[in-house]
Amino acid sequence: MGNPKAFLEIHRQEAGYRPIHDRIHDFGEVEQTLNTRERKLQASRCMDCGVPFCHWACPLGNKAPEWNDALYKGDYELAYRLLNSTNPFPEFTGRICPALCEKACVLNRFNHEPTTNREDEAAITEMAFQEGFIVPRTDIKRITRRRVVDGSPVDTPVRVAVIGAGPAGLAAANDLNHMGYSVTVFEKNEAAGGLLRYGIPNFKLNKAVINRRIALLEQEGIEFKYGCPVSSDAISSQLATEFDAVVISTGTPTARDLKAPGRELKGVHFALEMLSQQNRVLAGMEFSKDERVTAKGKDVLVIGGGDTGSDCIGTAHRQGCKSVTQIEIMPKPVEGPEDPQNPWPEWPRTLKTTSSHEEGCTRRWNINTLEFLGENGKLTGVKVQEIDWKPNPEGGRPIMVEKGKPEIIKAELVLLAMGFLKPEHPEYPKNVFVCGDAANGASLVVRAMASGKQTAAKVDAYLQR
Repeated sequence: MGNPKAFLEIHRQEAGYRPIHDRIHDFGEVEQTLNTRERKLQASRCMDCGVPFCHWACPLGNKAPEWNDALYKGDYELAYRLLNSTNPFPEFTGRICPALCEKACVLNRFNHEPTTNREDEAAITEMAFQEGFIVPRTDIKRITRRRVVDGSPVDTPVRVAVIGAGPAGLAAANDLNHMGYSVTVFEKNEAAGGLLRYGIPNFKLNKAVINRRIALLEQEGIEFKYGCPVSSDAISSQLATEFDAVVISTGTPTARDLKAPGRELKGVHFALEMLSQQNRVLAGMEFSKDERVTAKGKDVLVIGGGDTGSDCIGTAHRQGCKSVTQIEIMPKPVEGPEDPQNPWPEWPRTLKTTSSHEEGCTRRWNINTLEFLGENGKLTGVKVQEIDWKPNPEGGRPIMVEKGKPEIIKAELVLLAMGFLKPEHPEYPKNVFVCGDAANGASLVVRAMASGKQTAAKVDAYLQR
């Protein structure tokens, strides 16, 4: 704690976003950065609490007080070493994490001005790359096992297969590789990253940031095989035999659907159909006019009030939409910094306004979708119904009741952003492990990474028996 009075004298300062009139015309990252002096001042606000609730709240157990102190003192190399000791990819979380640590910060309880941990870790990591502090490890000692091959004893590498190159799989592969195992990652898509690459828009996470890290993992010895979908049967019958251990980190590939009349109309899409395609377009892939999912010149309706829905809003603006409306079946969250139902240091379920919302969007809550309307097979609107939720006298889920009359929202494009279904898995051999969203259902990137690290430790314990 280099400046014991900083939290009393210096207010929280965020880097903020690029101006709306500028950013909606491109897919460049919307978030700006503070200069070095301002960033150090923000790091100095960390109080180095005796009980660091930030550390408690972070799924990765990040040691924010330690690396904030190093940042304040200008020791970026030490700051990155401390940060990377718990977080394998701070350049990802520094851009897209909702910062559970900041909501648990004592300063958030004190005056709702928590330390800028998320921005600080992004700044630390970018400086570390810029200054050459991040280089491929050359000290990895490969673990081998003596086996009989063609009748002769031979020392062969202990091999681990990772299925899926999303945040959980990458975290598991990274740790297992550093432990000395020979890791092969199988990815069904044409590049690594999972949701980071195909779900999160470039204006939140530039894909060059992912490419930079993947190149580092490859240089450290991880083998990536792309365009290789792997079925559950193949895992049990083939990979579990060929490899000493297998890690399944395939995420939650099945989006929650809305089986309302008219669902088959042209113009009704899952959110990731639009988001993944747009990211691929920016990467140079071409699609025909009929294949293209675009909001250009259209009234857009986003069904679902979470982060994926927000990403659809920002993407629709950049594609040149006419208007965007977002509806959510649940009630409007509490406005303000505090949530009586989830008091500090728990995560407050309060109203969230993103950079995409700021760009223009009609937001409505307690709206149920009744029917998709169309002409000649094409979507023209959606019939919706305002509702209320009343307590269930028998307990459990509240009861939905209609309120007012149905109405029609004009829309030529509907994007379903209602979350994802938790995958079901068959029984696998004992050397197969499941992690991340594939094991727990859809959640945060930081939780997926934490699960990947925990699973790597389990694999290591299994292989070292």
